[in-house]
Amino acid sequence: MRLQTKKNIDNLLGSVKLRRTDPRRTILEVLLSAKRPQTVGEIMTAMSKGCANKVTVYRTLESMVRTGLVHRALVHKRAEHFELADRCTDAPHPCRRGRGAQCHPHFTCVSCGATSCMVEVSIPLVKRLEEGFIIHRQQVHLEGLCPQCA
Repeated sequence: MRLQTKKNIDNLLGSVKLRRTDPRRTILEVLLSAKRPQTVGEIMTAMSKGCANKVTVYRTLESMVRTGLVHRALVHKRAEHFELADRCTDAPHPCRRGRGAQCHPHFTCVSCGATSCMVEVSIPLVKRLEEGFIIHRQQVHLEGLCPQCA
């Protein structure tokens, strides 16, 4: 891990008051370098062998989700996908909770299964929900054919 990257990762962990452990650093390094949301399997593949087991990865991701550093971008074919929360639109780092928070849309190709972040796409926030409903975050998941499969 490059010194600058390690410093950035340590700052991210410190900003949400999480201890700076090797599994947390490694998972954040994977998510920082990823161009799209990652499944636990993809995160583990990108990590060094023996760095952490599946249970540790899940627990580490859960702690990062609780603090708002990472979020579940989507669930596709029963697999959760994770990404850094600062990649959400209209969300100051590490994560903005409440009515105004919105994750950028994600697009999944029904042919090849690739999922892409659509950071440049803007979707209006939902207005006027029925009484009693409280929105924590709005997510949009689009499905269709990617340019390579179209």
